[in-house]
Amino acid sequence: MVSRYLSLIPLEEAIELIRRHCPPVPQVIRVPLIESVGRVTADPIYAAYSVPEAHLSAMDGIAVSSRATHGATDKHPIILLDAVRVNTGNVIPSGYDAVIMIEDVAFESGGYAIRKAAAPWQHIRPVGEDIAQSEMVLPRGHRVQSHDIGALAAYGITDVAVLSLSAGLIPTGSELVAHGTRPKPGQVVESNCQMAAAHLRSLGVRAEITPLVPDEPDRIREALDAAVSAHDMVIISAGSSKGTKDYTAQVVGELGEVLVHGVGIKPGKPVIIGVIRSKPVIGLPGYPLSALTVIREIITPVIRNAGIPVPSREVIEAELTRTLASDIGTDEFVLMTTGHVAGRLITTPLSRGAGVQMSAVRSNGVLRIPADTEGFESGGQVPISLSVPKEEVEAGLILAGSHDPILDRMADLLAPLPVHSAHIGSMGGILALKKRHCHCAPMHLLAPDGTYNVRYLERYLAGEEVTLVCVAEREQGIVSRDGITFEELDSVSFVNRQKGSGTRMLLDHLLKERRIDPSTISGYDREMTTHLAVALAVASGEADAGLCVASAAGIVGLPFVPVGTERYEIGIMTDDLDDPRIRSLLELIESDAFRTILNESDGYRTDATGIRQTLSL
Repeated sequence: MVSRYLSLIPLEEAIELIRRHCPPVPQVIRVPLIESVGRVTADPIYAAYSVPEAHLSAMDGIAVSSRATHGATDKHPIILLDAVRVNTGNVIPSGYDAVIMIEDVAFESGGYAIRKAAAPWQHIRPVGEDIAQSEMVLPRGHRVQSHDIGALAAYGITDVAVLSLSAGLIPTGSELVAHGTRPKPGQVVESNCQMAAAHLRSLGVRAEITPLVPDEPDRIREALDAAVSAHDMVIISAGSSKGTKDYTAQVVGELGEVLVHGVGIKPGKPVIIGVIRSKPVIGLPGYPLSALTVIREIITPVIRNAGIPVPSREVIEAELTRTLASDIGTDEFVLMTTGHVAGRLITTPLSRGAGVQMSAVRSNGVLRIPADTEGFESGGQVPISLSVPKEEVEAGLILAGSHDPILDRMADLLAPLPVHSAHIGSMGGILALKKRHCHCAPMHLLAPDGTYNVRYLERYLAGEEVTLVCVAEREQGIVSRDGITFEELDSVSFVNRQKGSGTRMLLDHLLKERRIDPSTISGYDREMTTHLAVALAVASGEADAGLCVASAAGIVGLPFVPVGTERYEIGIMTDDLDDPRIRSLLELIESDAFRTILNESDGYRTDATGIRQTLSL
């Protein structure tokens, strides 16, 4: 057994290691024709017979001998006594080699009068016009498409020899519960094998998940041994780090050999690559985004190298909205949201936390920061490997700024228009709008004169014309488990919003107004990026109180003490109002259906909903 944990061999070397030592070998099976869609042909497929198998008429008309039509003209028509009436698709009788369309024929003197000679094989589909017997229909290694099925059926194919690659997936961990089960504190729903199996099946690989295996070496060994016997490759989830209950590398080494433990990728560094009875065994890290990186960057190339065609991802160049720093020596893969704004593609990094699965849900591409690079600067062009069609990226609507739970309802109602929201605070939204890194910027910035948003737009977007659209007036207040008031904040633990958010600025305004020193509030420096995150932190007992909107408190079912009503608006460059994506958003905000949703939710007032202000700044 070789133990090289975190020796961090390069990614390409890890893939080559599998190719040299233990490439998965697909089996060849025969499946009924209808079940071959999406499968990969193991052998060439040849037509069982010619199509058509006989000469067929391509028109309604008469079958004739072309030789008998020579000399026919308008002035000197020929009367054919030897001809056969045929319809489209009829077999041409022996002795005839042309068809004259029925509209070019007149029935005269007991025969057919024609006024133009027919060329040999005119309007006839000859034998094998579509395909000849024994001609190849599909080559080896072709992924069968739905339109292939019709042709194969027409050519006499009833079953197909296809490549069959089988993967066994083993979820390990005593803390795991099956998906569909609500976890108790300390438990985790098994999702990594579900994700891996779904990906493999999308590539045409048969993936089978074993029952959950606890952190017991004997149980892991038993499951691994059985999976290796039954499958062409094995993926075992979790247990790849160096914790006291991480047994995967130990068991792989006992049954075979650990080729490497640690690849220079982030996230996904602790991945295990081993071989048991000439079959590859890959140990996934436990964090979901680490597992996703290994699935995408290691397992997928291994499938491709096994002869299973894998669609290539389209790579585009896009402008980076925020500087990304990275450690030298490790290839880092950052999930990104990319969109089309002001005539160019822009891309924004999502959370880099390995456990934040919503980053994968919200992303539409991946940025690779090479191991020899310290990162990328904001404003530069970077290559994005897309996970969706480019057309979907270009069609998306990008919002950047203040968070509100109502944004999720808006995104749902705008479907199928893709909507991407970046919760970067009201000030962050204004700056994103200024740089044209978003289409719309939600905001609620209280100025010293008691007005909202306009003063900040005047300061930061001078010279621009901006339209403010009111989403709603909403209540902000203290969320707690015990009905805590604003005046009690200096005696409890608090959770705050991030600097630059309208909620943080409202808090500071209220503290200053009441002459309360922020340093006297325990937890003032602890920041959350959404109202829901504040409410959940309070609900879970991480803090006694926080400042958020009423709808967030209502979602988690906690008491809410209002401290004020604010104007929540969306800023849009006036020149962009004719953009179809923005028109759809504005029509939604002005709709009765949206107003009804606001009125049915906690803490919204809709008197100003849909009102627009156009500001020449």
